[in-house]
Amino acid sequence: MLLCDKLDLVRLLLQLCISNVHARLSALLTWTSEWLRGRTGQSKLTPKDQSRATTAGQRGPHRVQVTTPRSVNYHFTRQCNYKCGFCFHTAKTSFVLPIEEAKRGLQLLKQAGMEKINFSGGEPFLHQRGVFLGEMVRYCKQELELPSVSIVSNGSMIKESWFQQYGEYLDILAISCDSFDEETNRAIGRTQGRKSHLDNLYKVRNWCRMYKVAFKINSVINTFNVHEDMIEHIASLNPVRWKVFQCLLIEGENAGGNSLREAEKFVISDQEFQDFLDRHRSIECLVPESNQKMRDSYLILDEYMRFLDCRAGRKDPSKSILDVGVEEAITFSGFDEKMFLKRGGKYIWSKADMKLD
Repeated sequence: MLLCDKLDLVRLLLQLCISNVHARLSALLTWTSEWLRGRTGQSKLTPKDQSRATTAGQRGPHRVQVTTPRSVNYHFTRQCNYKCGFCFHTAKTSFVLPIEEAKRGLQLLKQAGMEKINFSGGEPFLHQRGVFLGEMVRYCKQELELPSVSIVSNGSMIKESWFQQYGEYLDILAISCDSFDEETNRAIGRTQGRKSHLDNLYKVRNWCRMYKVAFKINSVINTFNVHEDMIEHIASLNPVRWKVFQCLLIEGENAGGNSLREAEKFVISDQEFQDFLDRHRSIECLVPESNQKMRDSYLILDEYMRFLDCRAGRKDPSKSILDVGVEEAITFSGFDEKMFLKRGGKYIWSKADMKLD
């Protein structure tokens, strides 16, 4: 019995030793793997991220995966004072980054090769009555020395005092206008109370002339304005560019169960969009953008400074550039440089190179 007890004890000690060695070897292998990952610059990806990264690398021979954020659209706020029925970037949050964090992100983008920044929303002049926006515009032109700084706005909250303080730092101001009929604008939702959207449009146009800011118009073509003739009005306003967008559905924004808008009634066919373009072909500054061109030809940053991939008809966010840097985050942007160039994304975008009237 004594001999058996000793053998059992020896057997137990051997098992404990083997378990201990196995645990230490496992820990050592885990540490080595983490160390090697850090040395090679790899980051941990979730299964969803891995799937998206694989998809990004298999987009076909006509796609070019680009890591240089030459032109970036920063939607720093989702809040807006208008209620456009087809809006594809709705007020799902009220978050706005602290300005120092926003500036840090802008600096990261400049270091990664950004040449043009476009501030949008929501309505960008709504937050702090345009002061936050103005300080970012000043920072991008004065400190970062970007060739082009632009804004897209509905124009309703812009004051001349803003131009007096920040106009010299702004290259391009785009005002959204979908119709030159006030009733149509009201039907679309591009209005606030009894204010005239068109009065604001012409007022801002005059300020752009006075303060040497290039003036641009953005129009979304939909069921309410697809048959409108805008030639005379566009010629009168004489913008440097007239961007004409086909109404686009984005799941979770203006379509689907959890969206804040129901834009299905605004959607037009490809042929209707083409007919509108054909009727306005005499306007030399017209830049058309179909649904196909819009989905993957923009680098879009949301309020958290995450790139948004719209290729699947929804907005899939990357991690924030503030957390993982531009190079990693842009991998999940869905950006196609060939389509960016095809739609005329690169143009004379610095007012120093323009002949402003």
